[in-house]
Amino acid sequence: MTAEFVRLDVADGVGTIRLDRAKAMNAISIQVQDELTLAAAEATDRSDVRAVVVWGGEKVFAAGNDVKEMSDMSYTDMVDRVQRLQDAVNSVARIPKPVVAAVNGYALGGGCELALAADVRFAADNAVLGQPEVLLGIIPGAGGTQRLPRLVGPSKAKDLLYTGRFVKAEEALALGLVDRVLPAADVYAEAVAWASRFATAAPYALRAIKECVDRGLELDLESGLQIERHSFSAIFATEDSRTGMRSFIENGPGKATFEGR
Repeated sequence: MTAEFVRLDVADGVGTIRLDRAKAMNAISIQVQDELTLAAAEATDRSDVRAVVVWGGEKVFAAGNDVKEMSDMSYTDMVDRVQRLQDAVNSVARIPKPVVAAVNGYALGGGCELALAADVRFAADNAVLGQPEVLLGIIPGAGGTQRLPRLVGPSKAKDLLYTGRFVKAEEALALGLVDRVLPAADVYAEAVAWASRFATAAPYALRAIKECVDRGLELDLESGLQIERHSFSAIFATEDSRTGMRSFIENGPGKATFEGR
């Protein structure tokens, strides 16, 4: 399938998953969901992609799910669709590489859920985030009720989810909803610069870190430590681990050249 609204652009080890449905403010329709899933799968599979930026362009990240499309759906329609809705966002969350969301303008509803699926979020100083689904008489369905409280804590998340209020960039930073606030013109470039740091890093070590953190957050401490023990031992099977430790002994930290093996 040729993607119409979502594409993966790759340069110098960084893949940009670009939402480009400008006429609809990047509203996440069924088609966009399916194209997101394909783009995330491609970013996962490509060895020349070491880190990923998710970006909606200079004006808007994503204004939400496509409400016009959803308004015509029945209960049974949504039962049949909701797994694929979640899968689209989950596919971004499960990219086994560092992922940063570069948020310009609105990231609301499904757009906010997409940003939550990234490892970190860089926001423009004009960014506006929120989960306003309750104002439509519905609830978030692509991870908002789950990822948001894990990120900012349950009471802050409930305030945002109960009220549906919009949050500007500086408050989002204070809440922990975003990690950096930047001038709007700099957001994408700064996100790419962050992602570029991993273009020559040890990819299997990064993958193991992401899995340990993400899986560990779903479990009790002892279970998380067990995952870490297994991953720590397993990483010694990689050539990069030998390269990195040998380089450290001979040259000090941060000078190893990794080959991704």
